[in-house]
Amino acid sequence: MQYSQKVLDHFMKPHNIGVLENPSIIATEGSPACGDQVTFYLQINDDSHVIEDISFQSYGCASNIATASIVTDLVKGKTIEEAKEVSWKDATNELDGLPPVKLHCSVLAIDTLRLAIKKYEIEKGLRDPEPFSKDVIIEELRSVIYPQAGEDIITLKMVKYVRLDDDGTVYIDLDIPKFDQNRSTVVDEVKEHLEKYPEIKDLKITLA
Repeated sequence: MQYSQKVLDHFMKPHNIGVLENPSIIATEGSPACGDQVTFYLQINDDSHVIEDISFQSYGCASNIATASIVTDLVKGKTIEEAKEVSWKDATNELDGLPPVKLHCSVLAIDTLRLAIKKYEIEKGLRDPEPFSKDVIIEELRSVIYPQAGEDIITLKMVKYVRLDDDGTVYIDLDIPKFDQNRSTVVDEVKEHLEKYPEIKDLKITLA
């Protein structure tokens, strides 16, 4: 697998790695069982809402470590509003690209950052907790990247149907042909992104 020199540099000598002492907020996304996990520690100024310090711990591949490292560089010194504007594509571009099958690592890093900011905002009364709904599921699916195109499955219209029943059963209809080599990867990503929600009692995925 071909990595850019920047990816290798951040993998071999990651920036801002380790546990931050007395962080304002901590957030973890991913799962070691699925192969990748990232934890961010943020120190945020309560008056200016500037991210004064940030560090991370990572379990996973070179891309996972490198993307977490570059994200800490990108958001340190920014306000939380500015940090929310940093995208997974920004992180990927800063690393001079990633192999298509590793784009999900950039998404994981950004998802973890945004989760940390959301938790901070809720704790400080800057936003209300978001009720679980079909819209939450659809937004989560925007973080599932189809490797061959480098775009999310919602934008690519690969998600044909989403339903959330009162009993917590979620039905998702995906338009991915049987011959598509990315089919199982996408399904696994969907499951990984949604398994963290205790409101989901059963997940039923139908494939074209």
